[in-house]
Amino acid sequence: MSGNKKTARLEASPWWTSHVHADRRPRLLLRNRIAAAIRVFFGEQDFIEVEAAALQISPGNETHLAAFATEEIKPDGSRQPFYLHTSPEFACKKLLAAGEERIFSLGSVYRNRERSALHHPEFTMLEWYRAGEPYEVLMEDCTYLLALAAQQAGVDKFTFRNREADPYAVPERITVAQAFEQYAGIDLLASVAQDGSTDRDALHEALVGAGLRTAPDDTWSDLYSRVMVECVEPQLGQGRATFLCEYPIVEAALARPAAHDARVAERFELYCCGVELANGFGELTDPVEQRQRFEADMDEKERIYGERYPIDEEFLSALAIMLDASGIALGFDRLVMLAAGANRIEDVIWTPVAGRWG
Repeated sequence: MSGNKKTARLEASPWWTSHVHADRRPRLLLRNRIAAAIRVFFGEQDFIEVEAAALQISPGNETHLAAFATEEIKPDGSRQPFYLHTSPEFACKKLLAAGEERIFSLGSVYRNRERSALHHPEFTMLEWYRAGEPYEVLMEDCTYLLALAAQQAGVDKFTFRNREADPYAVPERITVAQAFEQYAGIDLLASVAQDGSTDRDALHEALVGAGLRTAPDDTWSDLYSRVMVECVEPQLGQGRATFLCEYPIVEAALARPAAHDARVAERFELYCCGVELANGFGELTDPVEQRQRFEADMDEKERIYGERYPIDEEFLSALAIMLDASGIALGFDRLVMLAAGANRIEDVIWTPVAGRWG
């Protein structure tokens, strides 16, 4: 058998084939070690692990989130629509409203229309909340978790697609506005008003001036995303991790406005080796403002995708009595990938969903 035919045959073998599993097993055992160490970390800080129900009335109301829909058939034959949750956020915030102050969840979540080297239809999310604490504390948590994963793997660097980062180095912190200026030469906040509204024409002119492609039907968010994807994100988390902070308020549906500038929100994302690992917020607790944001996002979702998701009214009621809190979601599989030096997310999932991303 020629080398090419043998390689093709091995690549076609399913994950449960003994020789494929033997190759995958060290990374899977590392996954378990990292999960166990994370539980110890949170336990030592008096966090309580919670389990959020996967079936929810609403899967979330962000424009580009796509969910798996299902339904409950009741004994009388009636049907109740449900969705598999895209994160445990709504359930966790209800627990905060109930009086819990430090909680974390490590479990499966589900997102549709996403499958690639970094995306899987069912994946594991680590989500945690700190009531009464500023969102900067979450950055300290993330810094510790990067080092913890590296320690469990016995490595001194994370790697992905020829990019490297030191998991023990203090992460860089840069605002979105600073990143736009540094990597694209664009003054982002010149297109954002004090009330959070955006000026599409101003941002379009800035992109043209920077030599970036545009289209006549681009919205402000389309233009913003193009700069993020083409100019900013590839530069992040190289050499060391990066916290990208202070997102425009229109790009932070669940975060509260920053005290020093109402144009931006208490939102950050963690990047390492160019990979987005986590998304943290100072949580918005104003149910009126939250409803307005959800409705605006669902209007945009309907315009783009021809569908909208219901709003969880109980969630909005819970926000009204929820303590001020900070919360964050971290892609656990991606963290394991970087620690293991894996090339794709399926390499660190015990039982991947049928079908391959490519």
